[in-house]
Amino acid sequence: MYGFSRFYKYPLPLLLLSLWLVAVFLLSDQPAHSQHAAISNKEKYQSTLLAKTIMPSTLTENVRKTVLENGLTVLTKEVHTAPVVTVQVWYKVGSRNEEPGVNGIAHQLEHMMFKGTKNRPIQFGRLFSALGSDSNAFTSYDQTAYYGTVERNKLKALLVLEADRMQNSQIEPEQLANEKRVVISELQGYENSPEYRLNRAVMQAVFPNHAYGLPVGGTKADVEKFEVEQVQKYYRNFYSPDNAVLVIVGDFQTANTLETIKEVFGKLAKNSAESKASLNTQHSTLPTLSTQHGLNAPLTARAKRPANSTPIVLREPGAGRLLQAVYPLPDANQPDVPALDVMDYILTEGRNSRLYQALVESGLASEVTASVTSLRESGWYEVVVTAGSKQDLKKIDSVLSSAIANVAEKGVTSEEVKRAKTQLTADVILSNRDITSQAMRLGNDQTTAGDYRYTDRYLAAVRLVKPTDVVAVINKYLTKEARIAGFFEPTQKRTTGVGDKPDSAQTKENFSPGVPVLPSEVAKYLPPVDLVTDTISRVLPQEFKFTNGLRILLLPDNSTPTVTLSGYIQAGTEFDPENKAGLAAFVADNLLNGTKSKDVLTIAKVLGERGVSLNFQTYREGVHIEGDSLALDLPIILEILADVVKNSTFPVQELELHRQQTLTDLQQELDEPSEVARRIFVQSIYPKKHPLHTFPTEESLQQIQRRDVIDFKAKHYRPDTTVLALVGDFDLDIVRSLIKNEFGDWEVRGQAPTLEYPPVSMPEKIVSVNPILSGKTQAVTYMGYTGINRYDPRFDAALVLNQILGGDTLSSRLGAEVRDRQGLSYGIYSSFQAGKNAGTFVIEMQTSPGDSIKAIASTRQILQQIHQQGVTALEVETAKRTLISNYNVSLANPEELTDKILMNEVYRLDKGELHSFTDKIQKVTLDQVNQTARELLHPDQIVVVTAGPSVLAEKSIR
Repeated sequence: MYGFSRFYKYPLPLLLLSLWLVAVFLLSDQPAHSQHAAISNKEKYQSTLLAKTIMPSTLTENVRKTVLENGLTVLTKEVHTAPVVTVQVWYKVGSRNEEPGVNGIAHQLEHMMFKGTKNRPIQFGRLFSALGSDSNAFTSYDQTAYYGTVERNKLKALLVLEADRMQNSQIEPEQLANEKRVVISELQGYENSPEYRLNRAVMQAVFPNHAYGLPVGGTKADVEKFEVEQVQKYYRNFYSPDNAVLVIVGDFQTANTLETIKEVFGKLAKNSAESKASLNTQHSTLPTLSTQHGLNAPLTARAKRPANSTPIVLREPGAGRLLQAVYPLPDANQPDVPALDVMDYILTEGRNSRLYQALVESGLASEVTASVTSLRESGWYEVVVTAGSKQDLKKIDSVLSSAIANVAEKGVTSEEVKRAKTQLTADVILSNRDITSQAMRLGNDQTTAGDYRYTDRYLAAVRLVKPTDVVAVINKYLTKEARIAGFFEPTQKRTTGVGDKPDSAQTKENFSPGVPVLPSEVAKYLPPVDLVTDTISRVLPQEFKFTNGLRILLLPDNSTPTVTLSGYIQAGTEFDPENKAGLAAFVADNLLNGTKSKDVLTIAKVLGERGVSLNFQTYREGVHIEGDSLALDLPIILEILADVVKNSTFPVQELELHRQQTLTDLQQELDEPSEVARRIFVQSIYPKKHPLHTFPTEESLQQIQRRDVIDFKAKHYRPDTTVLALVGDFDLDIVRSLIKNEFGDWEVRGQAPTLEYPPVSMPEKIVSVNPILSGKTQAVTYMGYTGINRYDPRFDAALVLNQILGGDTLSSRLGAEVRDRQGLSYGIYSSFQAGKNAGTFVIEMQTSPGDSIKAIASTRQILQQIHQQGVTALEVETAKRTLISNYNVSLANPEELTDKILMNEVYRLDKGELHSFTDKIQKVTLDQVNQTARELLHPDQIVVVTAGPSVLAEKSIR
């Protein structure tokens, strides 16, 4: 879903919504070698990699920059690892180009850019979906960007569409009115978050005379006032080739593609003199920092506000206390930025970081996060602290300030600086593995810093940072006088009320859906595409099974010097005892907190010194292992992973610290409409005693004892229920030997625990539940009932059906009607959540409270329409093409590829499923889809849960 970007950890904004990471390993069936053999294997592995070129000399050595006669900057980078390509258009306009009264107009225009053009008067989301493009957009401070990733034969089609909407977009009154409702719904979702509201207040104080102090997405008051002429003028002023950067990365030939670009974009006119004058004077009533605050002046002169140590205090409904401190910083091109980022890693990255030790380890806080934001005209350092239960924010603020002052006074060690530099560099490299991310970095660097080679220069400067540089930037920027702090103090606990459960199957209001856009109409506006579809290489992972039952899948890929590790252990929340819900997550979350040979800080240090990531996430049916590293550091991941799954000790002190953090997290989760709606929705479908009914509560978390954790781990963490997958730059035989040495002695005892899910019947009628959350501005609705499992013969047809129904929020039936035509929802999706056991069919939507009833009614009407009348053959063919193309594109992303390899093995699917999946989708017929719709869509036997403001209690479904 398009939206806007705010947080930066390092210069690249991590805007991509990656799917959760899952990698794989399997062991050989031979006994484990000795410890001496393991060491020599590690040395052999590392020496093999050291003999290779670990990284290109620069991240941009094969990037070509071309400027067309009309001013369009084109950046191209050939990457021939898979037959896919990404196309991105970055406009050098964002919320920085706004002022009070028109705050959010860049974001509003971004939404309108999907509404169609004079040549193609059709929702562009439908065109992108028909192409099978993974497309989206975002608005940030300095830029607005549109991006799509497709199979390479569709490159020209994407270029044609982007060129068309660069100068021919239609902005009509009715469309703007509907999309303003959508944007307001989006903003209400942000307003639900206390952290967002606190940040908005603090940033306004930090930048009282600059647009960086305005919320990127805008405000409801300003959005409501936007007129068509305003948005059209903004479009004419800023959307032109000489104010844009076109980035193409992937499998293409530069010379031919540049000729195509000149043909498609070269005919577009650059900005008129009037538009340029407007562009250059956009801040006439809102001075920029570069003119009012002189970036070369001392920081105190730049800040130009009276020293005030009194924090901004928000006392509003919510859960949990928050502290936010913001320190003004220089712009992205200033020489202090690399040292500031190294400083940030020393202060807040990992268990060994200074602020984590001072605030979280002491029990004062449950979490501390921070980020350096480096933008075109200025920057800032933001620290956010979530207070521990019953902890005082003033005390936390005092400890925070003292910890920073202590670092400034006593300095940092060479070891800390080296570790931070390694982590930072590894993060940049690991975030650059897929072509979409590579293009994102180029676009961001060109539009923010004015140079696509910025990251190369930045990394070179990071390597030169010394301990004295870190202390210098702390003394220069992180002063008590320069910062603005904010406290969020909840005024009341969340109150939840539940509406009646009506028994009628009809709503009071009957919103008949409009006629769906015919696929033939979509096809009419699609640019021509080569019908020959490329396929990703059909190389399958090598599978190994160890004598203890551990399964390993290995797929070498030397396209980047990295590895992606994912795993699965059958130890999910389904095994939680009813009175100790949360136990499975308790175990997984504490695995890294100490083993027989290493304490928690040692483990954190070993991982941190190399920038290695290793995490455990608990889901319904299993625990997912997520890890990645530079290729050279694969032995570190394997060593630590093996140690924690075999030898974790669960120290009492760490368990208690984690319990307090979990209780604080739970308090905040129960203040979020989406989490409350999800819980009540699931519990309304599945009865008590069912494995899915139970959720953690304060009482259940307090019941968990160390003995419970140890026993659960011993019972459920077993090699014969574990799958590991690994994709990356490695030698197959050496890595298999490494894995055997680390995991071969993992013992298995007895039979693995099993669990039978009892059958669950459909509700006899509509069940409506409306939990009330005080102080919220957006409502979240979940609709659905029990569904199918992964082995259901209707699974493939259900995927096609779902793509038509609600698989995409812009091109699906639900998206086209509820979101696009009526403007009732910021996002609406449907899915069949199918696992080993029967899952759930669910529709999720976010709406303004006043629109919830209309949106629910329209959704049920669409379900009824498809259930009774079915879908069309053209819809089925379009959905199949979209699913197949999206799947092929996903295989070019190492994280998504590893995930698919892992889960295919978890579900014990055929070994060729990785590549036969598209054939199965292609064979789905219209009759199968319509039969599946009759069997699986039940609009009159549905659970509907809407969580949000109290107005909902007055309007439940009838």
